[in-house]
Amino acid sequence: MDELVHRERPSPNFNERTLPVSMVVIHYTEMESAEAALERLCDPEAGVSAHYLISEAGEVTRLVPEDKRAWHAGASYWRGHKDVNSASIGIELDHPGHALGYRDFSEAQFAALVPLVARIVKDHDIPRANVVGHSDVAPARKIDPGELFPWDRLAEYGLCLPRPEKLELGDPFDNDGAFYLALERFGYDVTDGRKAVEAFQRRWRPERIDGEIDGQIRAILFQLLLDRDRGHAR
Repeated sequence: MDELVHRERPSPNFNERTLPVSMVVIHYTEMESAEAALERLCDPEAGVSAHYLISEAGEVTRLVPEDKRAWHAGASYWRGHKDVNSASIGIELDHPGHALGYRDFSEAQFAALVPLVARIVKDHDIPRANVVGHSDVAPARKIDPGELFPWDRLAEYGLCLPRPEKLELGDPFDNDGAFYLALERFGYDVTDGRKAVEAFQRRWRPERIDGEIDGQIRAILFQLLLDRDRGHAR
């Protein structure tokens, strides 16, 4: 057992990967307790699992070995990958979610998450742009970990992309169609356009999530694509 993992609770819900690991997907459990979440993640009938669960107290439980394909992302898409489960490591955060009283994530949980993600990213050479939330890879279905997840703090450790602060002047997109094409180029599934915009806002402009394409999110997306094209998104 490595120093970042406090206990093992093997889940039967996994199979073989068909892709190398290139992503981390962060979720919340939206359940009453960590134990209830563990029961479900280990229940063959439920058919769901993750590689890790971190309790609100900061205890890390490993459920599925990293070389196996856990069943956390469901129908999802990111940057050309339609089998996100095969390409990713899934981390569940014990949290009531939006259904049971959405609130800030605990300090102890975040303190356990940072070294775990740092070790995973290093071991698998995962680019910052591929450390994402469940809502990023399944925008039509999911909203976790939600607008209170501290992406900005994770970015300070170099573990995900930061929100662009300096925005280039000018509007690069002629119309909404051009914005959707750019959103798809960045990585999102835009089949449900409004939900894709909400997911983008939840991650990059969480203070206002309305599904509307406005000047601010156009500028943020343009800057993210510029940074990527300049090689700053690794």
